[in-house]
Amino acid sequence: MPPLTRWFVKLSLVYFVAALTGSVWQAAGGPLWLTPVTIHLLVVGWVTGMIFGVAYWMFPKFSTEQPRGANGLAVASFVLLNLGLLLRVVGEPMAMGWLLVASAVLQWLGALAFVANTWPRVKGR
Repeated sequence: MPPLTRWFVKLSLVYFVAALTGSVWQAAGGPLWLTPVTIHLLVVGWVTGMIFGVAYWMFPKFSTEQPRGANGLAVASFVLLNLGLLLRVVGEPMAMGWLLVASAVLQWLGALAFVANTWPRVKGR
């Protein structure tokens, strides 16, 4: 398993536990701003991170020299997606609109980097 896949998978598991912890806190009377944070931790952090990591590992090889495509794009997708998610976690409780916009843009750029790196690996036989 490539190191980047391990980073994606392990961090997605951390986000999963954090989201469930946030859900328990909210069920016990926690603040309302916690709802979008837990949803983002689950959907972007756990599900998307897990999908990106496993796809990076398991999709067909791009080439013999670069079996998983452009490593820089893959690392960029990891950094941008996670930085955007962390900005969301910080910006949501503080209701900082500009931080939420920056968060969304970073996550979008992370998704674009993932697509740009993965697209060439999806090919016919």
